[in-house]
Amino acid sequence: MLETSARLLRLLSLMQARQDWTGTELARELGITARTVRRDMDRLRELGYPVTTVRGVQGGYRLGTGRTLPPLLLDDDEAVAVALGLQVGATTRAAGLEDAAAGAFTKLREILPPRLRGRVDALRYATENGARQEPTVPSRLLEELAESCHRRERLRFDYRTHDGERQRRETEPHRLVNMGQRWYLLGWDVLRDDWRTYRVDRLMPRTPAGPRFHPRELPSGGATELVSRGVTAALSQVRASVRFHTPASAIVNRVAKYGQVVEAEGPDTCVLCCGGDSVETLAMWLGTFGVPFEVLDPPRLRDQCLVMADRYRAAAQGAEPF
Repeated sequence: MLETSARLLRLLSLMQARQDWTGTELARELGITARTVRRDMDRLRELGYPVTTVRGVQGGYRLGTGRTLPPLLLDDDEAVAVALGLQVGATTRAAGLEDAAAGAFTKLREILPPRLRGRVDALRYATENGARQEPTVPSRLLEELAESCHRRERLRFDYRTHDGERQRRETEPHRLVNMGQRWYLLGWDVLRDDWRTYRVDRLMPRTPAGPRFHPRELPSGGATELVSRGVTAALSQVRASVRFHTPASAIVNRVAKYGQVVEAEGPDTCVLCCGGDSVETLAMWLGTFGVPFEVLDPPRLRDQCLVMADRYRAAAQGAEPF
């Protein structure tokens, strides 16, 4: 009986790890006959597991979905990975999911054997979440937006801009993207005829939903890169053009992730078109490249570079603070 029970647990673990199995494959994995596999499948059905038979030339078995959640069988590394994922999930800033993730983590930890509980506790107590605490997004809102993306239905919503203005928007929702604990929706704005990035915490859906749409092909880089560029553009209150006395290849990888554009002027010079939230921030950032540069535009960025130069010179000479 003990041998049979252990075999059933092993069989259930295999069925949960992959969708379809043939009887021959299961017999080989378990070291039993195909007839024994059939008996074990009948036993799983008696225990309430929704095992279905797959028709066809190969035939086989599949563990379907039922009305209740069956016990999951995890190996050591899988259990630790799930526990760590739940711990991270408790800080997603999605209201309704944080408490659920924390509760699931507590339940899982209680049933872990001591050797695994020690690994999980070490990870839990030795790590901290350094992300900024951005506005919490209701989990139901995330689910609603995800359903619109999946059903490919136009989304109508009110949107609060960075300046506090309320606008009516209509978009073809494509993807939800999480960037540093803040949620964004990427969609094709129908009125502006272009891709747009929306902060989910500023979005209030309206009903009814719009008509269905055919999904558009994303530009190269995918959804995450598009959102990253959109966020950078939104934060770029000051635009600048700067000539660096270095090949374009020396800086292109450093600025590409921010959606900034580098154009080669020659073998040893290039022009960077960039943006920032202020001339002060841009002046400090440009100085971190460690190569000579010239500010082409705007003039107030050149003025700020002079202010920074005087400030650093005074600091190096031990003079009075500038």
